[in-house]
This record gives sequence, C-alpha cells and structure tokens, in this order.
Amino acid sequence: MTSYRWVIIILAFLATIINYLDRTALSYAITPLQQTYHLTNTDFGIIASAFGIGYLIMTVIGGVLVDKFGARKIWTFFAILWSIACASIGLATGFAWLFIFRMLLGVTEGPNFPALTRVAADWLPVKERARALALGLAAVPFASVIGAPIISQLVANIGWRLMFIVLGLLGLIWAICWVSLFRNTPKESRFVNQEELAIIHKEHGSLNQTKTSWRFMLSNRTLLINNYAFFAFGYLLFFAITWLPGYLEQTYHMQIKNVGWFLVAPWLLATLFILAGGAISDWLWQKTKSIRIARSHLIWICQLLSVFSFTPLLFTHSIMVTAFSISLGVAFGLMPNAAFYAINADLAFDRAATSLGIMDAAFAVAGILAPLLTGWLAHITGNFEGAILLMMTFTFSSAMLILLFQK
Repeated sequence: MTSYRWVIIILAFLATIINYLDRTALSYAITPLQQTYHLTNTDFGIIASAFGIGYLIMTVIGGVLVDKFGARKIWTFFAILWSIACASIGLATGFAWLFIFRMLLGVTEGPNFPALTRVAADWLPVKERARALALGLAAVPFASVIGAPIISQLVANIGWRLMFIVLGLLGLIWAICWVSLFRNTPKESRFVNQEELAIIHKEHGSLNQTKTSWRFMLSNRTLLINNYAFFAFGYLLFFAITWLPGYLEQTYHMQIKNVGWFLVAPWLLATLFILAGGAISDWLWQKTKSIRIARSHLIWICQLLSVFSFTPLLFTHSIMVTAFSISLGVAFGLMPNAAFYAINADLAFDRAATSLGIMDAAFAVAGILAPLLTGWLAHITGNFEGAILLMMTFTFSSAMLILLFQK
C-alpha cells in the first residue's frame, strides 16, 4: 500500500465535517429558539458568539498540546468532549445554558485544526501539503452542503433538541475510528510501507529544521499578516455559517426547509473552490518554490474577488442576484483556506500545530465578533446591509495588507 497517508487525510476530512455540522447547527434553529425563549437577533448573536470565546481559550493551548502529545491522543480526547458539548445544547433550558454549552463546544473544538495541520506536516511531503490541507478543509463548506438540507429537515421534523443529540453521536463514532487507525507518525503505523515512507519524507529533509521559537511565531511579519488575513477569512465564514439562514428567512421570508436547499449551491461551489485552491497553490509551489507566489498571491486575489462578488447584495433585493452573489462571494472567500494553513507548516514546521493555534486565535476572535456584530447591526438597522459591508471591509483590508506588505 502506497497511499495510506490519504486515508489519514480523509479521516481528518470527516472530523472537520462533524466539527462544522456541530458549529452550524445552531443557525438552522434561529426561529424555534427565538420563539421558545423570546430571543432578539442581538440575543442570538451573543449565543452564537460564545463559540468563539471558547475557541479562543483553547485553540492555542490545543496547538501546544498536539505538538507535545500528538494528534492521536489529543484529537480523540477532544472529539469525545465536543460530542458531549454538542449533545448538551439540545438539553439547554434557556439563554444562559445555550450560551454556556455553545462556549463549551468552542473550547472542545479548539484543537481540531491545529491537529489537522500537525497531521499534514508529519504525513505529507511539501509538494502535496496544500492539496492535502485543501481536502481536509473542503469539509468546512461541504459540511453545509450536506448539513443545510439534513439539519433543516431534522429541525423541522424531530425538533432542534434531538437534532443536537444526533449530531453529538457522530463525533463519538469518529473518535473510535481515529484512535484505531491513526498513529502520530508514518513510522509508527503498520499500514505504511517503506515506499510510502520515502515519499512522505523525501522533502522533509530539505526544510529548515531549526527549532521554531515563540518570538518567531509572534513577530514574523508574514505570519502576523497571515493571522490578520485569517481573521478576515473567519469573519466571512462565521457571518455565513451563523447568519445566512437567518438573513434569507428575514430578508426574503423563506421557510427553513427551503433555506436548507437554497444554501446547497454556495457551499458546494465553495467546496470545489477550496480543492482547486489547494491544487493551484501546490502547482505554483512546484513551479516557483516561492511561498509568496504559491500562498500570498492566491490569498489576496481570492479575497478581492470575494469582495466584488458580495457587492451586489448592497444594491439589489433580487433573489436570483442574491443567490449568485452569495455563491461566488463565499466560494472565493474560502478558496485560499489551504494556503493559510500551509504557510504555518512552511515556516514553522516543527511547531506547525502551535503556529496554527496562534492563527486560529485570530479566527476565534472573528468567531466572537461576526455573530455578535451582525446580530446587533441587523437589530438596530432592520436589515443586513451594514453587516455585509463590514464583512467586506475586513476582507478588502486583508487583501491590501497581503499585497503590499507580505513580502
């Protein structure tokens, strides 16, 4: 067998699908939650933002834990915990418990992406890294491709409480599979032969093996700008996964069952764009051996295209134009996801999970601000135009910083 490394990446893909099913599920329960507990958009935004608070607490710590103890133990342990946290949301009895359980979900999912980055760094050669990360990260929008219709149907047919409990069971099943099939390094796995080991380690020896310091991770300009760009990326993503269903329900008076199917198109397109982005990034790396060309240029170009795609939402209320704009805006916005992750593995190989955890902390801040500010702006203005404009501003500023200063 010469491809077991891709089995591992597929398992990581499944973990991320489960993560994002858990994260996005709340957005499909906006209406029943508001009716049950008399919540305003601002109230719901506060509850949704609790995930980012928990995520911020644990993502850097999670990265350190993964680098120290390995992805096998840490990912398994936290998968069990996030499954319990997700199911607990279904048992919540009011605003306070919804907030607490949502925050605990963020805490327990904090190590997920640091673990993914550690796995990609250890199991993939440089030339395959962006594609592998793209496959793992394509699960972010793909979770909504399958989740939008499934979760909306679950909410409509069995209620939001049972929906969260069903999702919690998925993480427990994955944890059993992961601890059974994964080992921290290819050398430890009985499924990897010498031929595949040679493929995996062929380019590792050419990397800078100098120990990566905290000072480097916290002061390197490329990493700092990458962290801000990932904040902008996260703001767009959390806006989309938290508020797009509510935006469509409140702006176009769509029923939740129809919203689920409506959102399949943008998330499916985003899945394809992320895979394409990883392939393009790896191709550029093989051709140029330049991180700036392979990673940075891809990021800022995609972010500008995302801003241009979202612009029509500010000037029209046509459902067809909205569908087209949301699809392209989300797809281009998510397209460079693998490049963000690859930069951490490229520049901080020996502490890739920790470096990713720092970047993910910026993402967590976006997870706090995007749901909260979107809900507040929608509440005080009666529409989502101001919230969309703010999201576009963050994305545009990120593209300019990368273009001008990430040399």
